[in-house]
Amino acid sequence: MTVLFEGFTKTMSDMLLALLPIVIIFLILQVMSLRISRREMKRILLGFVITYIGLVFFMQGVVVAFDPVGAHLGEVIGASPRRWLLIPIGFIMGFLTAYAEPSVRVMIKQVEELSTGAIKAKVMLNVISIGIAIAVSLAMVRLLAGFSLWWYLIPGYIIVLTLSRFVDPVFVGIAFDNGGVATGPMCTTFILSFSVGIASVIEGRNPMLDGFGVVALIALAPILTTLALGCVYKGKRRQEQRLQAEQEAQTTDTRQTNEDEKTLDTPGK
Repeated sequence: MTVLFEGFTKTMSDMLLALLPIVIIFLILQVMSLRISRREMKRILLGFVITYIGLVFFMQGVVVAFDPVGAHLGEVIGASPRRWLLIPIGFIMGFLTAYAEPSVRVMIKQVEELSTGAIKAKVMLNVISIGIAIAVSLAMVRLLAGFSLWWYLIPGYIIVLTLSRFVDPVFVGIAFDNGGVATGPMCTTFILSFSVGIASVIEGRNPMLDGFGVVALIALAPILTTLALGCVYKGKRRQEQRLQAEQEAQTTDTRQTNEDEKTLDTPGK
């Protein structure tokens, strides 16, 4: 039990320093202009307290469990003769950690709300999770093969810049934000430790050079998958617009035909 709370005081102070400026700014704005009701104010402050408690225990769990477990799993699997299993294992781990990432959950909820349901949260969650899963599996390929990270990053960002010209601007912003939120505490702490652990046991790999870089891939992959989703949405919208135009044209032709028939049936015409 003592080991679980080792460094707990430092975690509490770190989280307090991280959250306190936000609370102070909010209180200043409350006094100057917000004028939120007392009941609503109590609810918001209670939310800050709950957030602080959650962050403290989450970060303590990361220090005590996520980092050591990730590193240990990487060392064990990396030392195994069946290292190729790292590729499917990396895919599964990437998908599951992204699925549980708190910052991703916040992002997809805001996207669905602001798009009034046009972009479904579940669809966006699956797109981000698949992107991160592919990124982690590609990072495992790089660790096994030992080639440079640039072979992924340069073509990846060229594709990103190209796709950005063909999707709606709203998807460009969402895509780059998805890349940012994907590198949250779940993915960064566990997957990074996992990669460093693998690099430390594979002969010819340097943990400082080969173990790092997975976070860059995790940031890149959701951008690509979100832009791909934007292309799909744009294609569906064009198809809907084309069908609507065909229906309107058909309706116009039918109306015109009916008018012509009435004209012919009118006596004296």
